[in-house]
Amino acid sequence: MSRALPKYNKRRVALIGGAAAVVLSGAVIAGSALAGETSKSNGTSARTLADTGTIACPDVKSQLPTVPASAQAEVDRNLALLDTQLAEANKRLVDTVGQGGANFVQNAILGPLADKRKSTIDRIAISIGRTAEKPQGLDALAECALSTDGAAGTGDEAGAGDEAGAGEEAGAGEEATAEPSATATDAADDGAGEAGDGAGETGDTGDDAAGAGTISCPDVASQLPTIPATAQAEVDRNLALLDTQLAEANKRLVDTVGQGGANFVQNAILGPLADKRKSTIDRIAISIGRTAEKPQGLDALAECALNE
Repeated sequence: MSRALPKYNKRRVALIGGAAAVVLSGAVIAGSALAGETSKSNGTSARTLADTGTIACPDVKSQLPTVPASAQAEVDRNLALLDTQLAEANKRLVDTVGQGGANFVQNAILGPLADKRKSTIDRIAISIGRTAEKPQGLDALAECALSTDGAAGTGDEAGAGDEAGAGEEAGAGEEATAEPSATATDAADDGAGEAGDGAGETGDTGDDAAGAGTISCPDVASQLPTIPATAQAEVDRNLALLDTQLAEANKRLVDTVGQGGANFVQNAILGPLADKRKSTIDRIAISIGRTAEKPQGLDALAECALNE
């Protein structure tokens, strides 16, 4: 019996050791698989970011003249807003990778970004121009480009993915004071980009037009108060510009039928149209407000809808 006991103990030790080895091997295999999966996930994410590229925009701050102390806070706020706009655009670039056709990035991201930057840059120039010479030519800094070499576009890490028009609209009200020529300049700029497409664009017909549907927008003229005679010409010009913007959006709707994913029309057409309408409606309110009570709540008329 004294010899049998050691033999039994040896078998028990061997069994326990074998079980421990199996458990340890399983843990190693599971850890390796998890590490491999994490590595694969990180690698996929890195490749996705690399494949989309980044958006690079001209630096506005370095092109400004000396900023008057009275305008510094407003200028800084709008410079920060430019960073937020770029961060949001870069985030959208990653979120929509693979969507749309050849012009998706231009129509859905770069175009709307340029519109927002132009409005913000205009406010910077206006704020400086209240107490010093208004800087000219800054509009040329509104256009951004897609860079695929990863050298630029650090605004993606800036964080504020929420652009929230709050910041953008905070400066919009200030635009109204002591700047009679600003609205006319803005209207001319908008018109230059959109007018040449002709009034006949709203009359597109045929199978393509029927398949695409049409865009309808709230009527602004019927919601306006009595217009002072001094503002009538400017209001009429901006009301005509609203028609041109709608005509261009309907044309784009037909031209891009079948392109993009579920959100293509919203991102590439309705969203940019709402931004343009808001700027134009703001100018109408500002022009009336110079010699009468400024109408409130007109921003609610900026959003349009697709009728299918």
